[in-house]
Amino acid sequence: MRRALPSWALVLSLAMGAGIAACQGCRTPPAATAEDDAAASTQPTLRLYVLSTVAGAIEPCGCTKDQLGGVDHLAALLRNEAGSAPASLVVGAGPMLFSDPSFKKEESAQYDWKAETMAVAAQDIGLVAWAPGANDWAAGPEALGRYVKASGAALLAGNLEGAPSATGVVVREVNGIKVGIVGVSDPRDRMGGGPAGLTAKPAADAVRDGIAEAKKQGARILVGLAAMPRGEALRLADTFPELHVLVVGKPSESGHTNDAPKSPMLVGNTLVVETSNHLQTVGVVDLHVRSRDDGQLVFADAGGVERGEQLISLSERIHDLETRIASWEKGGKVKAEDLAARKADLEKLRAERAKLEEPAPAPKGSFFRYRLVEVREKLGSDPKVQSRLVDYYKRVNDHNRTAFADRKPTPAAEGQASFIGIEACTACHDEERAVWDKTGHAKAYETLEKDFKEFNLDCVSCHVTGYGKPGGSTVTFVEKLKDVQCEECHGPGSLHAKKPDKKGLITLKPDPQSCVSQCHHPPHVENFDPVAKMELILGPGHGKD
Repeated sequence: MRRALPSWALVLSLAMGAGIAACQGCRTPPAATAEDDAAASTQPTLRLYVLSTVAGAIEPCGCTKDQLGGVDHLAALLRNEAGSAPASLVVGAGPMLFSDPSFKKEESAQYDWKAETMAVAAQDIGLVAWAPGANDWAAGPEALGRYVKASGAALLAGNLEGAPSATGVVVREVNGIKVGIVGVSDPRDRMGGGPAGLTAKPAADAVRDGIAEAKKQGARILVGLAAMPRGEALRLADTFPELHVLVVGKPSESGHTNDAPKSPMLVGNTLVVETSNHLQTVGVVDLHVRSRDDGQLVFADAGGVERGEQLISLSERIHDLETRIASWEKGGKVKAEDLAARKADLEKLRAERAKLEEPAPAPKGSFFRYRLVEVREKLGSDPKVQSRLVDYYKRVNDHNRTAFADRKPTPAAEGQASFIGIEACTACHDEERAVWDKTGHAKAYETLEKDFKEFNLDCVSCHVTGYGKPGGSTVTFVEKLKDVQCEECHGPGSLHAKKPDKKGLITLKPDPQSCVSQCHHPPHVENFDPVAKMELILGPGHGKD
């Protein structure tokens, strides 16, 4: 799977708040009681876990440690925090099930099962509702209905006609307070098209109707979900200030590019939240209700939205330095005293961020706090969800092993070189082979086999040689070309093997940038320095004579 991830740092436990109110000019909330004060210092009345544009990212893909993402890690976070906030809801906006709005017919079985896995995992984490994006219809409306049923969540798209699985509003009672959730969607892809059979009416009309229905059912906390361009979503927040929180997700997603988080912001009295895509982060919204009368709820700022940009900028520097230090430690090229100095700089940045993350004292009346939490391995892995992932990979492996058994690579054109495999190269290059055997490239395919991913269409291309190239390998035709061998960097060697003294038949000195263009790009690896990294695969007889 080829993805891209910028070098910015994601925010870890972004503790901030936002002042949100039920409407412009609402009355002053009742004075807090001693009982209210005690409750405010402990558990929130309601915790919202917020997801944006998950897009089928059940787990990250790459060759670096502690990568961002993983639904099993998210599930572990929710389980670990259950004691601090027993009253919680999980909501989302944007595509939930697929990475792209469409896929090839030959990929349908794998991606259908992946969507099923995502849907069932959504039920495991307690997803209540999401506003869908165009990607969610990639397998067709009937399949989407099946995924929605498996998720146990409501598909909220009140402005869409012709979407039988969708509704406009859902109301849930939590901790004695009813929460109304309304959702709208603009399921157009980047080319302006969208799922067949869907007609979108004005989103504002649907939100207005949804809010009215939620209030009719007694909802006092109002949450909006909008899978649409950010500018249009912000206009909704401006139009409907009675929304306490508006969650934004993309109308569609394409590929595996990971986005930076956006700072929370206030539009009038509405807090607008958009987390990073692909489950890199989860927003945590704590609502502390300190008045139980029937009046309009007013949530005051208890953290400081203005610190959002500062925290993101600071966390970017921290993350960048963390990945560089990890690279320097592995490479062994940086002096110990220089490495120690950089680690000291890192600790200073972490201390500065920790100070910014300190929550402000709770204001009088009802209040609101917000965190943006990185989803990482250190959160742990929920066994139940992890088991679902393993079952998915095994199922795909068994299917693709048979389904693509006859798929052979396109033969090289007449007069062009084919891939011959490392054993043929070793006949003349045994010193180079000895160096290669000690590198991670020599065990690339093994890393797939141990996780039941060697026949996975998302994974195999970066773990074999000549994938998809004339005379190279396919998802099953890999016998001589397992692992990242000589020819991945030097080019196919059949002509060179026949005439080793003839120049121009092989790439003698590969361009380090070829490492980046093929596999070693984000999110597989961050801050990858191809020149420095190439040093790690060189040795006597292989670049170091």
